[in-house]
Amino acid sequence: MLKERPSVGLIIGLVIAGICALVSFSFDILNGDPVHFFIALGLAVAPVPLLLAGVLALDRLEPEPRTNLIFAFAWGAGIAVLVAGLLNSLNLVYVAHQLGDENSARSLVATFGAPPVEETLKGLVLLGLFRYRRQELDGPTDGIIYASMVGLGFAMSENVSYYIAALNENGAQVLAATLVLRGVLSPFAHPLFTSLIGISVAYAAHRRGPSGVVMIIAGWVGAMLLHGIWNGFASFGGLGGLAIAYLILMVLLVVELTVIFRDRKRIIGLIQHYLPSYEPNGLVNQADIFMLTSLRRRSHARAWAKAHGGKAGARAMSDYQLASTELGLLHARAARGGVDEATFRTTQRSLADLMAYARMSFPLPERHQARAARGVPPPGYAPGAPPPGRRPGQGPGYGAAGPGFPPGGSGMT
Repeated sequence: MLKERPSVGLIIGLVIAGICALVSFSFDILNGDPVHFFIALGLAVAPVPLLLAGVLALDRLEPEPRTNLIFAFAWGAGIAVLVAGLLNSLNLVYVAHQLGDENSARSLVATFGAPPVEETLKGLVLLGLFRYRRQELDGPTDGIIYASMVGLGFAMSENVSYYIAALNENGAQVLAATLVLRGVLSPFAHPLFTSLIGISVAYAAHRRGPSGVVMIIAGWVGAMLLHGIWNGFASFGGLGGLAIAYLILMVLLVVELTVIFRDRKRIIGLIQHYLPSYEPNGLVNQADIFMLTSLRRRSHARAWAKAHGGKAGARAMSDYQLASTELGLLHARAARGGVDEATFRTTQRSLADLMAYARMSFPLPERHQARAARGVPPPGYAPGAPPPGRRPGQGPGYGAAGPGFPPGGSGMT
C-alpha cells in the first residue's frame, strides 16, 4: 500500500503538541473542579469522531497522508490552543486594566484580539505544509481539509475551557446553552475560518511570484475578519447578531462545498485527459478509466476486489486507484511547471510501478482472464463501462497526452 513512515520531525512535533495539550488541560483543571473538567472533556471530545468523518468524507478521491492530517489536528489541539490561550489571557489582563471593566474587555478581546492570534497560530501549520509539503497541496480541497483538521483540533480543546466556565458560573443550564451553541450549531466555525487560509495557501502552492504571497495575505485577513465578525456579533449583537453571523457561516459552508465538488470534477478531468496515454503500457484500459472517474464506481470496484480477493484484493484496488489519481495530478503539476523533469520521471516511474503491481494483484477469476486481456471488464468490475475500442467521450481532450511531460521515459517504453 501507499504508506508513509513517520519522520523524526513528525514524532517530535506530536510529542510537543501532546505536552502542550496536557499543559492546556492542566490550566483547565486548576480553573475548576476536576469533575467539571472530565465532564467538559467528554462533551468536547464526543462529537469529534463525527466531525472528522464529515471532513474525511470530502477527501475520498485523493486522500491526504494520514501523518499530515494527524499532525494538523494535533497542532490545533495542542500547540495552537495553548499559545493562543496564553496570549489572549495577557491581552485580556491588559485591556481590562486599561478599561477597568472586565466584561467589556472580554468582549473587545474576543472581537479584535483573539481572531488575529488564533488564526495566525492555526495558519502556521498550513504555512509549514506550503514550505515542506507543497506537493501535497494539489488544489483547494487539500487546503480546506488541512485547515479543517487544525480547526477541529483547536475547537475541541477550546471547548473544554468554555464548558468548564459555563459549569463554574451557572451550572448545567448555561452548560447546555453553551453546548448547543458551540457543539451543535457551530462545530465547523473554526474550520471555516481557517479554511480561507487553507484555500489561499493551496492557490499559492501552484503559483510563482508575488501573486501567491498576495493571495495568502488575503486569505489570512479574510479568516481574521470572519472570525472577528462571528465573535463580535456573538458578543455585542445578541440573538439577532448571532443569527446574522450564523447565516454568514452557512453561506461560506455552501460556497466551500461547491468549491470542493468543482475541484473533484477537475481531478476527474485530469484522469480522463492524461491516463489514456498509458493504455499502450497496459496500465489502464477504457474500463479502468470509466471506473476511476466516479466515487461510486471506485467503491463498487473495491467491493468487487474484496469479494474475490479479500482484504488483499481490496488493498490492491485502493492502491491502484490512488496511484492513478496521483499520476493524473503529477501530469497537471508538470503542465504548470511545478515539477522539474527529473522529479517528474522518478515519480512517474514509481506510480506506474505501483499501478502495474497492484493490477497484477487484482483477484481476476481464471475464466475471465482471456476476455480481460482484450479490455473487457470482468462481471461486476465496472458495470456500464464502454466496450473495448469505443471512447466514452467524457469531455474534451480525452485520450490526449496534453501539455506537460509525455508518458515516455525510463522504464515507460
